[in-house]
Amino acid sequence: MPNGQHQGEVALVTGANKGLGKQIARRLGAEGMTVYLGARDAQRGRETESELREAGLDARFVHLDVTVQTQVDATAKRIEAESGRLDVLVNNAGIVVEWGIPVADITADRMRAAFDVNVFGTVAVTQACIPLLRRSSAPRVVNLSSPLGSLGLLSEPGHPVSTRGLLPYSSSKAALNAMTLVYANALREEGIRVNAANPGLVATDLNADSPFSRGTRSPEEGADAPVWLALTGADGPTGSFRGGMDGTVDEVVPW
Repeated sequence: MPNGQHQGEVALVTGANKGLGKQIARRLGAEGMTVYLGARDAQRGRETESELREAGLDARFVHLDVTVQTQVDATAKRIEAESGRLDVLVNNAGIVVEWGIPVADITADRMRAAFDVNVFGTVAVTQACIPLLRRSSAPRVVNLSSPLGSLGLLSEPGHPVSTRGLLPYSSSKAALNAMTLVYANALREEGIRVNAANPGLVATDLNADSPFSRGTRSPEEGADAPVWLALTGADGPTGSFRGGMDGTVDEVVPW
């Protein structure tokens, strides 16, 4: 049951029908928020809605493929009609398209597929939600990122990040990191805080085909950093990248 600390607040979590997104949505709902569960798989989205409602949470499935502008617009319109504002946006939806493919064999089409979800989809949802966030007294945006997009770590020869060779994923997350900073700077005076979160190496479907590791952290553990950022008060950070691989939620990740 909700503990009421954030009772009455409204959140949207993309990619919320399973794994990390589902756990983030569960945790925000337990804080007393109305949580819109963005999911492109309608059946799984409805199943997640039913599961969270049975737990006493105010969960509401919305059919949302972040690459489909009509669904993005419909999601924003529904939130406006039902709730009137948005307090928290968690851009969790993301994909990896290159497991097992050498860097030299990555095509432009494969790069476009990654950027379509990880970058352009995030922009589409964020842009549609900014008018709703402006109506909140403490608006927060959390972008799910990864150290694999850290230029600082990618530039260190021999570092595990620089040896992964994930061209579409690392490039798209580096772009997401830049977007986080640009949005944070542009929206700071309006009180909209924008941060990036590192969930760590989480055992989800995203890593199911990884030749390195399927993940060492559970979705519940991976939700710690993004939820921490989503729940921070008006004096919380903005324009930061947080979340340690060991679970330290406020550890700063290098850009």
